[in-house]
Amino acid sequence: MASRETPPKLIAAALLIYAGASLLHHLHNAAFVADYPDMSAGLTPREIYAAWLAATALGATGYLGLRRYPLLGCTLLCLYGAYGLGALLHYRLAPPSAHTLAMNATIALEALMAAILLIATLALAWRRVRRRGG
Repeated sequence: MASRETPPKLIAAALLIYAGASLLHHLHNAAFVADYPDMSAGLTPREIYAAWLAATALGATGYLGLRRYPLLGCTLLCLYGAYGLGALLHYRLAPPSAHTLAMNATIALEALMAAILLIATLALAWRRVRRRGG
């Protein structure tokens, strides 16, 4: 039977803070896509906004699923957090020194907040699995 436990407030806070950091980074990407070093020339602001919406929908679905399907919810939240760590892939295209301070700040903020969400979600999943006895 599925659990009906209320998701911890820490997860809600981490999710909202990460979503905001991710939005900030995506807004910056969209506004300055031509200035980001070695970004795909065909990438449009519309595609960047669509990526943010899709990823955020994944995170929201994960959070909403925590109450009824906790392990599925945790899995989706972990995928959402992993997506945020993908901000660091900017540095595969060009080193931090090739990015502006604002670029580096939004990349770092998104990755840090995603890591916090990921760690909090993994801790929640671990506690729930242990409580169920494996």
